[in-house]
Amino acid sequence: MQMRIELHRRNGAVHFEALNGEGNSVAIDGSPAIGGEGLGFRPMQLALTALASCASMDVVSILAKQRQPLEDLRVTATGDRPPGEPSPFSTVNLHFDLHGDLGEDAVRKALDLAVHKYCSVGAMLRGNVEITWTMTIHRTGSQPHRQNGG
Repeated sequence: MQMRIELHRRNGAVHFEALNGEGNSVAIDGSPAIGGEGLGFRPMQLALTALASCASMDVVSILAKQRQPLEDLRVTATGDRPPGEPSPFSTVNLHFDLHGDLGEDAVRKALDLAVHKYCSVGAMLRGNVEITWTMTIHRTGSQPHRQNGG
């Protein structure tokens, strides 16, 4: 299966727009050090976004198959980059805030499978980037329960 996007420069500096075949777009810009003006995501922010969204889609699917009542899902992705050029991520953590009357074991299993087995973006990064996850389950009427994962 081939995937295709088009990238168009939108100013005289480093502001671009990426378009997919369905007509959706994403604004991309560089850092101020290279002429960026804050007009879009930076490329490494897009990499974190790709990993977080890929894993999240898998989590939603796995929890649905487990009949877990997921009401909301929010993910915070953080990545560490060493100084120098190039500066790829050395570690990334995905923190999942899950809302609903969810079973902790089911969520833990879903997150581990999503992040370490099914996510295609994670598979591309594996071997070069240490990817970990943490979670907090927010159950209706109770205190959040935070756990470290894999």
